[in-house]
Amino acid sequence: MASGVTIAVVGATGAAGQTTLKILEERKFPVRELRAFASERSVGKTVSFRGEDIRVARVEPAAFKGVEIAICSAGTAQAKEYAPMIARAGAVVVDKSNAWRMDPKVPLVVPEINPHAVRTHRGIVASPNCTTIVAVMPLKPLHDAARIRRVVATSYQSVSGAGVNGIDDLRQQALAWARGEAMVPRHFAHRIAFNLIPAIDAFAPDGYTGEEWKLINETRKILEAPDLMISPTTVRVPVFTCHSVAVNVETEEKITAARARELLGRFPGLKVWDEPAQGRYPMPVDVEGQDDCWVGRVREDLSHPRALNFWVVGDQLRKGAATNAVQIAELLLAT
Repeated sequence: MASGVTIAVVGATGAAGQTTLKILEERKFPVRELRAFASERSVGKTVSFRGEDIRVARVEPAAFKGVEIAICSAGTAQAKEYAPMIARAGAVVVDKSNAWRMDPKVPLVVPEINPHAVRTHRGIVASPNCTTIVAVMPLKPLHDAARIRRVVATSYQSVSGAGVNGIDDLRQQALAWARGEAMVPRHFAHRIAFNLIPAIDAFAPDGYTGEEWKLINETRKILEAPDLMISPTTVRVPVFTCHSVAVNVETEEKITAARARELLGRFPGLKVWDEPAQGRYPMPVDVEGQDDCWVGRVREDLSHPRALNFWVVGDQLRKGAATNAVQIAELLLAT
């Protein structure tokens, strides 16, 4: 690995970490040296990067000496411990967990939307929740054009959003169904094969889940709209990859469907696929493996003169996690 920066990937053996390694390669990120870290049970294993086998190391302060950027794909509890430690070692941490997103001293960044926020970092930059990223991408151009007053968002979230255990649960249940055997959930609280689960994360006393509150709070922070009204519902669906969100937006000024398609189509990171008469609209099977979020079913709300409905799909392992984090790292190099 020739000229470039020394970069660490924490959680390198997980689904998001593996995708991060892939994105670093695809985007030709200028890596001089890559260091891989994971949980204790994975120490000593290897991950592949640019044709080389990289040994997975233990997370400890001395191991991060000389690291310039660390992309952290660990859980929230681990990230609370790891990120400050890695930052003290001299690296800037791009953290994908929920640990730092709502910390007022930590920027929460989607590079197409608020790249300026990265300049305020104090050693840690947070990457938003995967559902938030997919939903907020099409909100930004509409908000800039006509100021959004209210959002109603219902997400349909794939099992890979729950990591490798979620993927395995759906696969094993589908295979059991094909064999005529009982479908027993091992990771999710309920059967996921051929079913929908209208609850992701723990419930708060108000009846909303943690995932729903992430969508509210993170969207407000990214758009710098602390009073934006948002009504969320999050649903786990039997799809392996890609989150889909049905969105209704009310704006201060009317935006026609045609104008909305124009605004969405010009925004970086969005692709409009909206020809319903020809059966052309975004679906997870088409969007999987893409970095753009795809938008379709754009139409004016029949119940409100200044509201729109649309449907957006994004690969939550890529733009919803790994790609967004690597884009943040690219911003750090440019500042």
